[in-house]
Amino acid sequence: MPSVTRSFTVHPAPAAVIDYLKDFSNAEEWDPGTESCTRVGDGPVAVGARWHNVSKIAGVTTELDYELTELTDTRIVLVGRNDSATSTDTITVLPSGEGSEITYHADLDMHGLANLAAPAMKLVFEKLADDTEEQLTRVLESR
Repeated sequence: MPSVTRSFTVHPAPAAVIDYLKDFSNAEEWDPGTESCTRVGDGPVAVGARWHNVSKIAGVTTELDYELTELTDTRIVLVGRNDSATSTDTITVLPSGEGSEITYHADLDMHGLANLAAPAMKLVFEKLADDTEEQLTRVLESR
């Protein structure tokens, strides 16, 4: 199972970072792989909220249905699923000086025949994690 972790700091306070990141439709701005991320349903963004995400990674378009499974003052967990994979993104946001330290951890569990691609996906995910850290930092610093 490919997994990646990145930790970095930004100037916005943890509450502002959590408030922005909990709405996964914002991934269109900060996730370089995301082409669209559409909220499914309405109401407040809370545990149980769902999104349909379309991403293009290494030239391959994939669609996952994400659910917000955990939301606290310091942690967001989003789980995306389709027939060939489950993606679990855990974002921890802690105070760091006047800003925040973000730790972004992504696990990709490939199912069935797709599991054969797991070793190659590790390399792709490492590059995507670097790009995500850079783009997320830029977006949060501009807010």
